[in-house]
Amino acid sequence: MHYQNDVLHADGKVRVGVAADDPARPRLIAAAARLIAGARASGVPVIFVRIAFAPGYADCLRNSMLFRRVAETGAVLDGQWGAEFYAELAPLPGEAVVTHKRNNPFWASGLEEAVRRTGATRLYVAGIATNHVVEHGARHASDLGYDVAVVADACSTAQPHLHAASLETLGMLADVMLVDEAIARMKNNATP
Repeated sequence: MHYQNDVLHADGKVRVGVAADDPARPRLIAAAARLIAGARASGVPVIFVRIAFAPGYADCLRNSMLFRRVAETGAVLDGQWGAEFYAELAPLPGEAVVTHKRNNPFWASGLEEAVRRTGATRLYVAGIATNHVVEHGARHASDLGYDVAVVADACSTAQPHLHAASLETLGMLADVMLVDEAIARMKNNATP
């Protein structure tokens, strides 16, 4: 979720996952790329989740600092480079893409329907930022009855202590694992 230029690229307007000069940045990108490739190789459908707003941000709630900053900086504007997926982590033709406009990626986005169409009973969740969209998505998926795995090394947030706190909290609702374990489970079709 949110592997978009404004969120992940060194020239992005938000960069909530990692700073441009953070040595963790290339590791995050490599982990996310391995996760996506592993899912594809295992026949596990990949649903790409993005956040994007219309010009003028009329569809952007400004009831939180997060969304006020998005509008003030001109970030993730639909149809612009910043809202596009980061090149190394972009969907292939035919893969599902869902756009949301709230913290919860399931809220009025079609994500729940996209997941149902796959027939999945377990979801592997990853993205940026761990303490926002990943946590919201994992919690909602758990509430919908899915077995959830959060793939920790394919997630990030600007402050490492918030990333760690989210993963610890999510451990009560989901299995928290690394990419290699997630891929092994996908190959074996094991419960997360």
